[in-house]
Amino acid sequence: MSKRLQSNLITYGIIVAFFVIMTALDATGILTNSLAGQLIPICAYVCMAVSLNLVVGISGELSLGHAGFMSVGAFSGVVVFSLVGGMVGNGLLAYVIALIAAALLAAVAGFIIGIPVMRLRGDYLAIVTLAFGEIIKNILNNLYVGLDGSGLHFSMTDAKSLGMQGGTLLINGPQGATGINKMSTFVIGIVLVLITVTVVLNLVNSRSGRAIMAVRDNRIAAESVGINVTKYRLIAFVVAAALAGAAGCFYAMGYSSIVPKKFDFNTSILVLVFVVLGGMGNIRGSIISAALLTVLPEMLRAISDWRMLIYAVVLILVMIVSNNPLLRQFVDTFKAKFKRPAKVAEKGGEASER
Repeated sequence: MSKRLQSNLITYGIIVAFFVIMTALDATGILTNSLAGQLIPICAYVCMAVSLNLVVGISGELSLGHAGFMSVGAFSGVVVFSLVGGMVGNGLLAYVIALIAAALLAAVAGFIIGIPVMRLRGDYLAIVTLAFGEIIKNILNNLYVGLDGSGLHFSMTDAKSLGMQGGTLLINGPQGATGINKMSTFVIGIVLVLITVTVVLNLVNSRSGRAIMAVRDNRIAAESVGINVTKYRLIAFVVAAALAGAAGCFYAMGYSSIVPKKFDFNTSILVLVFVVLGGMGNIRGSIISAALLTVLPEMLRAISDWRMLIYAVVLILVMIVSNNPLLRQFVDTFKAKFKRPAKVAEKGGEASER
């Protein structure tokens, strides 16, 4: 078994083990209602962290507007579900169609933004992606969408200007989307996490993934051997946007209402913190850090006066420990001692066969 396959199986095993443990705790009544309510956000943020790691860690570009793609997926998914639900029923089929549509629309947004953005580097790229996230939030704050017998109605003024004959108001400007059918479940969330991890790992280990990492390591050398830098950076950006859109739809349909303010700059920074703490380019680390840091504030709610202070201290300590050269040396020494007996055993087996 290759090291890559072993690493991938460990990553999938962690996800499956988390699902089994949480399901068992919920079935036995040990899991509290507050922690059970965090399962859907955990799955959504894990997908967000893994997809952002594709841009920040694998591609080596700093994006500060990832929550913008999440908001595109969230509100477009709600609209598509309401539209399709009238044709095929408000069931699993309509939900799957909404997830796919949210991912496609977010990918289109990523492609449109990525064409000019991926020609930039460093601070310039970060500023433009930050501006994109804020633009999307402001557009949603002024967007009104309604559905009646004649179809969808859009307005950037107010709900009255929609001109509907009865019908349902789907998006009500700053008040966001209300009356959402809560279709998202923990099982669907785990499936979405597995799909996200599979897409990212397959892309990273493909020819395109090697080209993306070559551009990250040395842009000039990559260009000198004929790699289209803009193309491969755009591939990573669009795939990450699509996965973020699906995560946004899943997140939105886990609640009865959602507002545009939820997907502001703070959410983008939060997801970036997950990526940095988990390790740049480390998919497994992004999964673990997103899950732990999402549930940590809820676990500390009993000490409400101190919980955010403790949360900040934990973030600082993790950063210090993860960047400690002495700790890294200890871990490398431990791994070397752990692998040495196995190598000796393999050599002994080969000698006995001879």
